Amino acid sequence: MTSQSKSAVAAVTLAALLLASCGGGGGEASAGPPIGGTPTPSPTPTPTPTPTCSLAARQAFAKAVIDEWYLFPADVTNGVNGAQYSDVQSYIDALVAPARLQGKDRDFTYITSIAEENAYYSRGSSAGFGVRMAYDPGEQVIVIAEAYESAPGLAAGIDRGTRIEAIGTNSGNMRSVADIVASEGTAGLTAALGPSEAGVSRMLRIRDAAGTRNVSVTKAEYSLDPISDRYGAKVISEGGRDYGYINLRSFISSANDQLRAAFLDFHNRGITEIIVDFRYNGGGLVSTAELMGDLLGRNRHGSDLFSQTNFRPSKAAENSRHFFNPQPESIAPTRIAFIGTGSTASASELVINSMLPYLGTNMTLVGSNTFGKPVGQVALDKASCDDRMRVVAFATGNSAGQSDYYKGLAPKISNSCAASDDLGLPLGDPREASVRTAIDFLAGRSCVARISEAGTRTASTRGAASAGPAVPALLSVANPTTAQRELPGLF
Repeated sequence: MTSQSKSAVAAVTLAALLLASCGGGGGEASAGPPIGGTPTPSPTPTPTPTPTCSLAARQAFAKAVIDEWYLFPADVTNGVNGAQYSDVQSYIDALVAPARLQGKDRDFTYITSIAEENAYYSRGSSAGFGVRMAYDPGEQVIVIAEAYESAPGLAAGIDRGTRIEAIGTNSGNMRSVADIVASEGTAGLTAALGPSEAGVSRMLRIRDAAGTRNVSVTKAEYSLDPISDRYGAKVISEGGRDYGYINLRSFISSANDQLRAAFLDFHNRGITEIIVDFRYNGGGLVSTAELMGDLLGRNRHGSDLFSQTNFRPSKAAENSRHFFNPQPESIAPTRIAFIGTGSTASASELVINSMLPYLGTNMTLVGSNTFGKPVGQVALDKASCDDRMRVVAFATGNSAGQSDYYKGLAPKISNSCAASDDLGLPLGDPREASVRTAIDFLAGRSCVARISEAGTRTASTRGAASAGPAVPALLSVANPTTAQRELPGLF
């Protein structure tokens, strides 16, 4: 943030803006839409404290936040009777229904837990197997898209490309994935996998290069390393040229030092052509997105605008502008290939969109269309109830004012390059389809096909490629944890 914007939000209750992705809903190949937010001053007037967290009091708090901060005040339903709703979220859904019908708020406004969200954004804390899962309807199996290094799944031998063929609580009651989907849809898979709680165990029949076997895995607390030690930052040498590769999983504060270290290596090696892999990155902290912009801005000046954040007219004092602030580790990129999918959202899209005016045709989007979320939320807390209200409150834009990418960024990038997400090869491997296409772009070779807008806008297809071979769709749950909102497919 600039010093001007810092003074405007001096009364914030949290530390930084947030733009992130959220999962939600069950059903066939479902994945919920992204979120984003910025901690901001408490609503005025502050809701009257109550000795209990009654449903009516919690609903009143949610409505006060919407009345004061919602970016689309003309698209809020009048006269909604809270007594007709049995929980806070369904009441919120009724209030913002008009904006959702227009595609401007695709489940971006919701109530969540303060403690859970703080744990995620500060430490990347989560509980589960620590793998990201996709359902392949062709094979009728679950395919692992990614595995986290400190989590139980990888420790049990489950990694990218592993197939899960059956699920049970023990070897005697396992059900095949095909049978579960036939009777219950993909929502049955998420139910069979159990809640995201430490201590929950499942028996899984898995298949990989080593063969087919049953493994027992117990969910546990683990930290989500934002840049993998295995493949998150590397240099790919090919044809006498060096290309930087960085795979950022999420924009959380623990990524900052890792980003600096990765870009320092690129800087010291004189690398100016890089691949930024955001294929599963649902977003996160704007402060981390701004740092990434700074690390890509060695040749930018303090007067060059990276991004802008704009609130509703009554909250214009909260508007902010971030100008490039080159760091000691910064590089001056000549060409960038961003890898994206329908799970690429919010803060990831902010970085891509913000670099477009400066690189033009010297950057591309590889893979499939991004989710399309140029808005973010503020976070207001009712601490006595552990309630955090996330409400759409601002729009983001680049230096050209471009902020209308609700249909994804592919239509804005004329030289996009369609490619599949090849789950059979490791991330960062130059043979993997999207990485291969990115290298070809950096090397000056033309794309075989452009990315289509179709197939990535709705929640039911989020995570699927819009061009090229079909890929499995990432799974989601009806009531996601914070980590599952920001990291589609996480279990």
